[in-house]
Amino acid sequence: MTVTVNRDILLTGLQQVIGAVERRNTLPILAHVLLTFEDDTLAITATDLEIELKSFSKLPFAQSPFSLTLPGRKLFDICKALPDGVDVSITQDNQKVILKAGRSRFTLSCLSSADFPLLDEDVPQTECLLNQKQLSHLIDKTQFAMAQQDVRYYLNGMLFEFAGNRLSSIATDGHRLAVCHQQLSGKEQAVTRVIVPRKGIQELARLLIKPSDSLCLQMQQNHIRFVSDDFVLTSKLIDGRFPDYQRVLPKAGNNIVSCKKSKLKQILSRVSILSNEKYRGIRFELNDNTLTVSATNPEQEQAEEEISVEYQGPAMSLGFNVTYLLDILSVFSAENLKIYINDANTGVLLEEENQADCLYVVMPMRI
Repeated sequence: MTVTVNRDILLTGLQQVIGAVERRNTLPILAHVLLTFEDDTLAITATDLEIELKSFSKLPFAQSPFSLTLPGRKLFDICKALPDGVDVSITQDNQKVILKAGRSRFTLSCLSSADFPLLDEDVPQTECLLNQKQLSHLIDKTQFAMAQQDVRYYLNGMLFEFAGNRLSSIATDGHRLAVCHQQLSGKEQAVTRVIVPRKGIQELARLLIKPSDSLCLQMQQNHIRFVSDDFVLTSKLIDGRFPDYQRVLPKAGNNIVSCKKSKLKQILSRVSILSNEKYRGIRFELNDNTLTVSATNPEQEQAEEEISVEYQGPAMSLGFNVTYLLDILSVFSAENLKIYINDANTGVLLEEENQADCLYVVMPMRI
């Protein structure tokens, strides 16, 4: 059986799914992608058994139904190396597949397409429609706070919470918390919470490149599925109890610092140069309308800089991990921000001025 597909179409589909191709040699079939030709559509599927990515590409003419598997990364590298716009013929011959493009010829091993594992497709328990811009906003504003390889496995992902017409994304590593909300149209949903693994979130963020395109989010018993015209991402869920983030959110205190994001970010970047490389600690000292940011390191080197802010509370001194603060400031789009402080031992609340859809909490540290 021989099919022909344009190199650009093949490469675009592979780029969407390549992140799910298993790098470790656990099961040989997981290093392969499944190519399915049907009518005028090419579907490419990849999985690592935790997430499954499927891309859809329209072909200029109908093909006979045909499916095969090929080594994913080798096929991806071959397509990247081929000239733009060239047609690629794919011929399956027993356990080998021959690719021809111009004067190039490649012979690859293949495995049975019947052995390619696919994640189960359950009946959705909850589903909603939103555009890619909304989902991208939820992810971009919070994903930096996800834990990585934490023994508290339920922190190694992002919580999606449905409540009425609101979808929220929440992430925390125990030291910082990020919360973002988006209002959705359509019927109200019952309160539903699921934890999506870190890898699923990262792959999803990479795929959301068409802001105005709609996307259907389907919650199933053991999976979550994101369905668009170009791709379908299915991810297993983390079975665990996510912390009660509402309880962690501190009440906005009377001690409020108002300042400019760009100035604070510049100062933190400069002062952090001489912070402890391991703990990344810096000190905030507040007095009247002045914030003094300082850092020291084991070599007894010091950095200190002042910034004018709006603050009328009592003199206070707090320690923070500067990386946590910089991560938060990097996702702020507004120039004005507010910092709500109760005392030196409880979490500090940060938010952009006049943008209440996102909240951030950072726990202080001893310096």
